[in-house]
Amino acid sequence: MENVILIIHLLLALSIIGLVLLQRSEGGGLGIGGGSGGLGGLASAGQTGNILTKATGFCALGFLVTSLTLAVLAGTHSGSTSLLDNLDSPVAVEGEASSDAPFETPTQAPVAPLSE
Repeated sequence: MENVILIIHLLLALSIIGLVLLQRSEGGGLGIGGGSGGLGGLASAGQTGNILTKATGFCALGFLVTSLTLAVLAGTHSGSTSLLDNLDSPVAVEGEASSDAPFETPTQAPVAPLSE
């Protein structure tokens, strides 16, 4: 379930990026076509901008809903303990002696005096 929502979330993010880039900016940057009739007479420039704005709004709403859903799902998977609660208990590290084995002090090799 989480993976499906995550894929929808990513598709919404990519569609928002595409829709924003397709919209006509104030300077006419990456907008569709030039002057009037941006889609070759299919729709006027005002109608095209209105459709893109509404589609961007719907995708943004879907992005918000999927973001909140993923946050809630992530919160339900976490335990109620804090990381600070685990500071009192030692963690066994691989390669070290376990708590069952008796503690042995490492032997240190004798150091030879430096000759000058």
